[in-house]
This record gives sequence, structure tokens and C-alpha cells, in this order.
Amino acid sequence: MNAPDPLLARVGPSVLTTALADREHNQALKAGIPSNSGMAQLFPEEMTAALRHAVSTDLPLRERLVWFWANHFTVSARAGNWAMGLLGAYIQEAIRPHVTGRFADMVKAVMRHPAMLFYLDNWMSTGPGSPRGRTQHIGLNENLARECLELHTLGVQAGYTQSDVTALAAILTGRTFNREGDSPGFVFTADMHEPGSKKFMGHAFAQGFPGGEAALDWIADHPGTRRHIATQLIRHFVADAPPENCIVRLESVLAETGGDLNHTMLAIIDMSEAWQPLTKFRAPAEYVIAVQRALDLPFEPGYHLLDATRDLGQPFMSPLLPNGWPDTAADWISGEALLKRADWAMTQASRPGAPSADAVIEATIADVVSASTLKAVRSASTPAEALATVFVSPEFLRR
Repeated sequence: MNAPDPLLARVGPSVLTTALADREHNQALKAGIPSNSGMAQLFPEEMTAALRHAVSTDLPLRERLVWFWANHFTVSARAGNWAMGLLGAYIQEAIRPHVTGRFADMVKAVMRHPAMLFYLDNWMSTGPGSPRGRTQHIGLNENLARECLELHTLGVQAGYTQSDVTALAAILTGRTFNREGDSPGFVFTADMHEPGSKKFMGHAFAQGFPGGEAALDWIADHPGTRRHIATQLIRHFVADAPPENCIVRLESVLAETGGDLNHTMLAIIDMSEAWQPLTKFRAPAEYVIAVQRALDLPFEPGYHLLDATRDLGQPFMSPLLPNGWPDTAADWISGEALLKRADWAMTQASRPGAPSADAVIEATIADVVSASTLKAVRSASTPAEALATVFVSPEFLRR
């Protein structure tokens, strides 16, 4: 198996220093609007490193959790150079450390990370009654509060109202980030924060940063949140139509353990429903990783893995909307999409040193391979065609 890519260690808060250097360089050249080209360049390097790590890791389940939660708490590279440059640090700092920790801790890490604050515009959100709001006539931005409730935590069925969205937006004012100085990164700016206690869903939360953390803790442990994230986890790991008994089981585990995601994942592993074969269709990025793991060849130079996710219809970490990439087969299966996979599978199967079709079958789908798939593989005219046939078989396309 390939060794982990050393580029993975490069992500971190230094991206903000890179951005500052870009800006100063562009201003020195009188280029007008800064391009932040260095920030943009971080994206293909760090995301290629992340994909390579997913291929080479000895802990593939943990890596699947990283990308599940990164999609759940989407920050999309489509938002521009700042989002592109901050994504590597976001995943390393706000997502990866918490995937087997407490859900509330992940929520709080996400809600103070510069990538999310930029992506959903909270870095500019200012309380109308704050010192800066009164003097500069700046108001609230509700994007982060709305998506936090609708997508990240409670879900649309939990009974919150528009006034609750506005209240949470006020609670979250002052959360921004410093792009200059010796310590760029998250900062709570008190003169942007809406003063006074705020009432959210019938509960009062004190002003200031501690009040915001208390509100996020309360939201993360709400029954609606437990229902919402249990449903999404079961949809990803068990079936497109999540069985109700599995959802209820996860809700119970989340309640009993205070949102412990390690116990939650162990509960999924214990479910017989989670071990039914071929129930989940691989989305393009997952398919790219599965093929590379099956090939077990040295990594090609350049950004080939990142390019493959784009060519197959799921550009890595670049969903169209804050709700992330979909997680059901109906969203990914089409004639055109399958033809693209077949073309790409043939290029991969033709690489020098590629294993035999029989070796890949034995290592991956031997327990579920059908007679019709074996017949198609045996009928292939070349070893590369036989291997490509394995990669586009119904059994390999699913997990």
C-alpha cells in the first residue's frame, strides 16, 4: 500500500499567513483586488494529499467518518480562494479530531473555525446594538445560524422558528477571524457582539462567547439533533431508506452517552442491517478511492485523484450548496455517469503493474460476485478489459 502523503502534514493555520502574504504582494504590485492565488493553490495540494491518505490509510473506517462529517458540515471550495485555502486546515482542525469524540465538541469547533465563518458569512455578522453596529450601521447575517439549525443540528422538523434563527444569529455575532499579526485565526470580537441575554427556543443564553458555547451545547444535545444526525448516519452506513429501528437505536445511544460518536459508530457496527451487502452505491469520490485501494499502485504525479472526482461528477469538497453532496443511489446513477466510470476504469486498469482481475475479485468482491459478472470478466479480450469489467461490475459499484 502507498505510504501516506507528506503533504497531509502541511495543512494548518499557516494558510492565513499565506493569504496575508498574497494580499501584501498584490497591493505592492498595485494589482487592485487581491487574488489570493496562494490560497487557491493550497487546495489542489492539500486535497490531493487527503485523497492519497484515504487510499493509503490502515484506518479506512475512520477516514470515511472524516469525509462523512466534512460533508455534513460542508464548506465548499466553490466559495472562492479563501474557502479553498482554508479547507485543509478546517478538516484537520475542526473535523478530524472529533469524529470519535463528542458531537457537541465538533459543533463548537466548526462554529468557530475561520473556514465556516467565512463560508457562511458570519465573520462580518454584527449585532445592531453592538458598538460597531451602532456606529457603522452594520447588521446581522443569518446564514450560519440558519444552516446550523437546518443542516448541522436540529433539522427542519424540530420546531424552531424564524425568530429562533435570528436569536441564534445574534448569539453568534462577534465570531470572526484575524487575518493579520502573529496569531492569525479565530477571534471573538466583543464590539461586534449583540449585547444582552438572548432567548432561543424558550431558553435564555447569556451574552458573550461563553453564552454562545452554552447555546451550541444545548442545541447539540437536543432530541431533534439526535434524530437528525442518527438518520443521516444510518442513511450513509446502512441504507438509502434508513430503517426506523436503526435510527431509534442511535438516538438512544446518543442520549445515553452525551453525544459520544465513538459509541455511536460502535452501535452501527453491531447492527445486522449494516452488514447487508451491496445496499449502498458508491458516490464518485468513494469510487475513486476504492479503485485506487484495489489497484495498490504507486501514486501518479500531479492531481490525478482530484481530477478524477471532478470528471466523475463529484468535485472533491466542492458541493453546490451548504447541504453537501447527496447520499443516495438515485442521485448518482445515470447512463452518462456509468459510461464515465467505465472510461475512467479502463484508464486505471491499463496502468503498468495493475493486478489481475482475479486478484482484485478475490481481495474485494469474492463473497458477493455473481455468475454473470464472472462470465463477463472471463469473456474480456485483454487483462485490462477484464480488470475494468470488475471495476464497473454491480458488485464493485456498491458496498
